[in-house]
Amino acid sequence: MSQEPRIFCDIAAQLGEGVTYDPTTDTVWWFDIESKRLFERGLTADRTTIHELPFMASALARIDAGRQLVMAEDGLYIRDVATGALTLHRPIEADNPATRSNDSRVHASGAFWISTMGKGGEPKAGAIYWYRRGEVKQLYPEIGIPNSISFAPDGSIAYFTDTKDNRIMRVAIDPWSGLPTAEPEVLVDKDGQKGGHDGSVVDADGVLWNARWGSGKLYSYRPDGTLLRTVDMPAAQVSCPAFVGQKADRVVVTSAWSGLSEAERAADPEAGKTFILDLGVPGRHEPDVVL
Repeated sequence: MSQEPRIFCDIAAQLGEGVTYDPTTDTVWWFDIESKRLFERGLTADRTTIHELPFMASALARIDAGRQLVMAEDGLYIRDVATGALTLHRPIEADNPATRSNDSRVHASGAFWISTMGKGGEPKAGAIYWYRRGEVKQLYPEIGIPNSISFAPDGSIAYFTDTKDNRIMRVAIDPWSGLPTAEPEVLVDKDGQKGGHDGSVVDADGVLWNARWGSGKLYSYRPDGTLLRTVDMPAAQVSCPAFVGQKADRVVVTSAWSGLSEAERAADPEAGKTFILDLGVPGRHEPDVVL
């Protein structure tokens, strides 16, 4: 496969996000948050299935062959893969209609780091949470736009950002539970580059790959925060990457046209489409979440 990005799905999402891959079915899943849609596409398929949702949702984790855990604007739902039926599992900020879900990632322990934010991107309106075995804990309150949630290969480090602050943070965590054991510290400070840090994924070598919203690029950083590489993408507002394929040797990246004027959309014709590329690095599959 070419190392140049190509279109994986040409259906333009208003706010494409939350891409994840199920290696047991060779299926890619992702969301259009603002349009309340869940996308499903086999990695080698020639069509995309769209599932309409009753709410805004942004995160999906595999529980087992028949069930998924979906983070929506009022909490965690168990989704039946065969029927699409949704059952509320744990409410999160269900009493706050001003917030919705955003970025997420599953830790090696089966813990699900999930997040909320203001529907208008208001400062300090959201938070980052930890979920495992039915228990929910708030980890970091007063987050504006939580993003970049991802984990080191050995499960000892977590990463996250508040895109409004635009610093990627790293924090030591317990590899067995996915809970923090120290205070967060800055991995990547505000660097003056165009755009804001959005979703991230960490490869098998511990390199963090970040989709930088508004820049039209993926940025990669060594575990010490040193910039390693930049990759040009076909749309400016790239939002979330995920490793795909049985060898986790490719990356799917979502994007968005949300917030663009007609003139800006005309100048960015691939905005909202979903892309695939080969970065030439060893990736990792996301673990199943533990109910």
